[in-house]
Amino acid sequence: MKPRVYVTRKIPGEIVARLQEDYEVDMWPKEDVQVPREILLEKVKKADALLTVISDRLDDEVFSAGEHLKVVANMAVGYDNIDLESASRHNVAVCNTPDVLTDTTADLAFALLLATARRMIEAAEFIKEGKWKSWSPLLLAGTDVHHKTIGIVGMGKIGTVVAKRAAGFDMEIIYHNRNRHEVAEEMLGARYCSLDELLAEADFVVCLAPLTSETKGLFQREQFQKMKKEAIFINASRGPIVNEDALYEALQAGEIAAAGLDVFNEEPIDADHPLLQLKNVVALPHIGSATKETRLAMMETCCDNLDAIFADRAPKTLVNKDFLGSRN
Repeated sequence: MKPRVYVTRKIPGEIVARLQEDYEVDMWPKEDVQVPREILLEKVKKADALLTVISDRLDDEVFSAGEHLKVVANMAVGYDNIDLESASRHNVAVCNTPDVLTDTTADLAFALLLATARRMIEAAEFIKEGKWKSWSPLLLAGTDVHHKTIGIVGMGKIGTVVAKRAAGFDMEIIYHNRNRHEVAEEMLGARYCSLDELLAEADFVVCLAPLTSETKGLFQREQFQKMKKEAIFINASRGPIVNEDALYEALQAGEIAAAGLDVFNEEPIDADHPLLQLKNVVALPHIGSATKETRLAMMETCCDNLDAIFADRAPKTLVNKDFLGSRN
């Protein structure tokens, strides 16, 4: 009998066809609606594997229900939606999809920076609403990006590639990270500094840190007050790193100039959320890795990881490394 895989979102037929070669595939039929909790708990009872997305919460209740579950292939770099300790305790491998989305997410992060700085979304709506009556010296005037200082919080793979793009705009690059990144310093001229120094110096503060116990709630009102009044804040990492109420208050008080956000505390964010009412906020629906090429590559990586587990090989991108020890 083939192993059973439950897929928590509708995925393209070509990926389904690949899975069906070796697995019995069951799939939530909707692309833009999250699988209900009760259905996930029911499906996991029979599943040998799950192919999940970042918004699926996989906790001890899920792993306890998954009596036959051997592997979770999470279609994301992050895995803060998964209780890794519970997964390991239940001998379930957890895999993610790093590397394949690095450049794509960096593209989006820098595009979000540009769109916010140059008021591009606001300008596009302005012309569509028929408000453009004449050229004006300061009509929708934004701020320059070139020759400014970018402060990257989280100089991992994506942060490093964002820094490469910033170098192309002749920006000064400063960063804060758990560890020094000597390669970025040598190749890109990046300068390491404390978080407080970064906030005080940067014209653009770009958050690309992973969500951990140390980074959760990292950006409070105090952090925004340390930034320049002309500074722009960009978050393309995880929503809970930022206190959204504090960000709203800082924007309203003019303590920072604008914000570009691809992620939020609760996703999807409500259309009446206070942040979405501000003209100096550019908001995107968590599309950092959303190109056809990259999303397909992420799905292929998930399939590769499933194949490895059921062939008793080490998966390409195992997150809970202690799983390997539990098999010996």
